[in-house]
Amino acid sequence: MWVLSGLAVMVFGFVLRFNPLVVILAAALASGLSAGLQLVEIVAAFGKAFNNTRYVSVIWIVLPVIGLLERRGLQERAKALISGLKGATTGRLLLGYLLFRQLTSALGLTSIAGPAQTVRPLVAPMAVAASGSDDPAEQNRIKALSAATDNVGLFFGEDIFIAIGSILLMKGFMDQQGIQLSPFDLSVWAIPTAIFAFAIHGFRLWRLDRKEAGQ
Repeated sequence: MWVLSGLAVMVFGFVLRFNPLVVILAAALASGLSAGLQLVEIVAAFGKAFNNTRYVSVIWIVLPVIGLLERRGLQERAKALISGLKGATTGRLLLGYLLFRQLTSALGLTSIAGPAQTVRPLVAPMAVAASGSDDPAEQNRIKALSAATDNVGLFFGEDIFIAIGSILLMKGFMDQQGIQLSPFDLSVWAIPTAIFAFAIHGFRLWRLDRKEAGQ
């Protein structure tokens, strides 16, 4: 039962509001030492777990890089770039990003972009700059629309890729109901949905441009 001492360490650590990383490390050490493991074996277990799930930890490596780029003026450079393009509007910019997001997601490249990687540091600042609005409320609305564009492109594009988790989930559900469908069949039927999603969201972006033009 001493092996469960790690749970007690974790509970007390969180109750006392200690640093979560320190609490988890202390809990792991308590459980490992209680189980009779040597310190080297515990550290080796940490290393093995990190190596086996390193794809999950990639985002924690990417985020500091994005933060450093933002501090060095990434958003300002993005705004300057879009401001220098003639004919650039918020709707056109986001429509191009929507098309890019859908096509790459349909090819299985779902992690090539996202709210943290592209929307916050690049797409949203460029969309705000293209609008030319100084109203904070309108700027926040454009930022929200930028994030929505990313979600629409990903959600309705990824189902076209036959090896995505949602396709396999639907196939498993259909099999339970006695309906035999191949992942390719589900992928093909996702194409019309993606087209309609592009058209509907594209219409919203067109209306945004009309509003900004004062028409």
